[in-house]
This record gives sequence, structure tokens and C-alpha cells, in this order.
Amino acid sequence: MKSPLPARRDPAWIDAQYNNRALVPSAGDLIAGWTRDSAEALAALGGERDLCFDDASGMGLDLFAPARRRRAGAPVLLFIHGGYWRALDKADHAFIAPAFVQAGAVVVVPNYTLCPAIGIDGIAMQMAQAVAWTWRHVHRWGGDRRRIVVAGHSAGGHLAAMLLCCDWPALSPDLPAGLVRQALSISGLFDLAPLRRVSWLQPDLRLTPALVRRLSPARFPAPAGELACVAGGDESQEFLRQNGLLRQRWGAAAVPVCEALDGLNHFSILRTLTQPDARLHQLARRQLGLPT
Repeated sequence: MKSPLPARRDPAWIDAQYNNRALVPSAGDLIAGWTRDSAEALAALGGERDLCFDDASGMGLDLFAPARRRRAGAPVLLFIHGGYWRALDKADHAFIAPAFVQAGAVVVVPNYTLCPAIGIDGIAMQMAQAVAWTWRHVHRWGGDRRRIVVAGHSAGGHLAAMLLCCDWPALSPDLPAGLVRQALSISGLFDLAPLRRVSWLQPDLRLTPALVRRLSPARFPAPAGELACVAGGDESQEFLRQNGLLRQRWGAAAVPVCEALDGLNHFSILRTLTQPDARLHQLARRQLGLPT
């Protein structure tokens, strides 16, 4: 099945549509704020740092649990950072954790090897290993492995959708088919075909037609779980198109929420995930089964 192509094919237009840092002049300041607030969160929460989830890559994750972690049954939020699969770090995103830990959830933030040292297919496999590790071990911190919600921003939103479609028993026979039933994509990417034409991305991503087919959730059958797709209303035409693709392809049963939030751009939307009164935060709490 072919994915809808952008309305315009001019190379300069495609480059501009996917250049979020150029589209948002304050992007550098917003990302610096994530890093600053993450350092404060790490100091306040402590948590477990750099727990290795994949011996092959040596990648690690940070885990934050409520103070009453011995009480079993806490929902688990596993958050995957963005950066076009080639930038940023889990240490820039610990600021996600405090609001959810205070609400009673365990928060897991994994790292992944960045392109071009690895391909997107390898990153997706690393994230599957991070989820598998969480399923096997999160009970030690009071987490309920039956209530793992995967969320991600931008490239992380793409990876969240991929994980909703994962064949878990094929990854390892001890894993249940329904390991991930709820996922949240924030400004995600679901059709990777246009990215092959983005001049400043393709040298690092090295996408081929075969990889586009394997790594574009918009080309997959609808999964059994549910994905919420949310973007900022001020994002580019292409990111808004990407946000709506899975509702078109998978239908409303698999994508019950597909929204563009007014007044938010590609970077400012992520901050609202931490704000208790914000729509995005409330959606995440609902998926986790926390009071809204």
C-alpha cells in the first residue's frame, strides 16, 4: 500500500517542512530548558540511573519510582525521546518524570544508539529490548508489568507506534502478545518515505525503499492496542499530515485520539505532558489508569 505523498515535491519545501528547529526560533531555548529541568529532576528524584537493558549495545535506562515503591501495582510510563533518531539523550528528558511519579506511576526513560552509528531498524530493536527489560524487572520497583504505556516525542512517537505493533513472542518466547496495549505519540512520524528526500537528514538516516516499508507504521495492519496521536496545532503541514495518517490507515478503534492542540509547536507541546491541567497530560494519565 502506497502512502500519500506530500502535496508539493519541491526539495526546498520538503527540507523546510521537516526542519523543526528552523520553524521554531525558540527551539534552542526550549530544549535547553528541558536539559536544565531534567538536571533538577534527577537531583530531586534520585532514581536508578543507567540500568543496562541490552547487553549487545550496552544501552541503559533511568527509572523513577514513587516513594511507596514497595506497594505493587503502579502503572508504568516508558518515555522515548526524539531528535530525529540522531540527537538528544535520556538525560535531557528526565523532566517528564516528576509529575507522573507524584501521581503514582513508575517512569522509565531509555537511551538508544544514535544514527548514523546505527539504523532506525536497530533503534527500534533496542527500544523493544527496553520494553522487554521493563516487563521482566519493573516489579522490583512496584510497577505493574500489565500496565506499561509507551509514549514518545517526534522520532520517539514513531518508535512508540512501532512498539504497539511489535510481535513480542517472536522477540522472546517469555513475552506476552499484548505486552503493550496503550501508546502515546507526540508529534510522531509514521510515513518515512518523505524523509528520504530531506537533504540534511538522509545522510544520517540512510533510508532505503525497503527500510521505509519495514519502518513506516502507516504501512502496517492496525494493531490490537490503542494509540493516541497528538501534535501541536502550530506544527508544519507535513507534521500535521503525519499526525493524522494512522487514524486514516488504522481507523478510530486503533487510534481513538487524533488531535492537534492549538497554540503549541513541535517543542512546546512536550512541556504540556508535565502540566496536570493540560490535555496531553490528561491523556497520558487516562492511558495509565490514573485519576484525571
